[in-house]
Amino acid sequence: MDKTVASAAEAVADIPDGASLAVGGFGLSGVPIAITRALLARGVGDLEVVSNNCGVDGWGLGELLAAGRIRKVTASYIGENKEFARQYLGGEVEVELTPQGTLAERLRAGGVGIPAFYTATGAGTAVSDGGMPLRYGPDGSVVKTSEPKETRAFPGDRPREYVLEHAIRTDYGLVRAAVGDRHGNLRFERSTRNFNPLAGMAGRITIAEVDRLVEPGEIDPDDVHLPGIYVDRVVVLSREESEDLPIEKVTVRRRTGAENEGGA
Repeated sequence: MDKTVASAAEAVADIPDGASLAVGGFGLSGVPIAITRALLARGVGDLEVVSNNCGVDGWGLGELLAAGRIRKVTASYIGENKEFARQYLGGEVEVELTPQGTLAERLRAGGVGIPAFYTATGAGTAVSDGGMPLRYGPDGSVVKTSEPKETRAFPGDRPREYVLEHAIRTDYGLVRAAVGDRHGNLRFERSTRNFNPLAGMAGRITIAEVDRLVEPGEIDPDDVHLPGIYVDRVVVLSREESEDLPIEKVTVRRRTGAENEGGA
């Protein structure tokens, strides 16, 4: 039952070229950076990634992207990453844009064994009707578009159209947690909870990097955000790795008046 492994490199040693990955995080919050860098060091490529976004320039999934290791991204957001936008518009990477809530539910559905579900989100738009650009050519032309999705109207006080969305199940799930035990139970810190539990559920094999390792039973059952049944490997981060947390956007203001008293 002890799921700990000695290093991130050992944890990702069997991830092959062409693997599909569900990756937790949102912007720079809760990103499994040590695992990502271990993949980068191994030279694994042709990856298919499912994540809310693709990191930022030079950090997180952005590192794999800049090295040309990612073939396709399923995400809800391209912003904050100029290289991601450049590769998408230049035809170097395929991108399936999915509404954020729908993406979350597709990952959750994959984790709990629901093959598909209906949602009103995207009905009557390119999400349901098809034609959304998935890949551009080098000359800027659209060379691949999304297919139309099945829709259905359900009875009710206000009948409306719903879109059938398929669950997402990936070869691996990569997540970052604040605390984990040797059985793989995980607790995420505040906003780092974001897409991490969902990515962990969607992976057939899930690898978690944790800031702190505790013994089984030390995490209160009410504080377990992802049960160990979903987690296969646990990597304990060094202090330096845990503290490697850049700020995505620094916002400051000039101090005035009483705030400057006493040399503040």
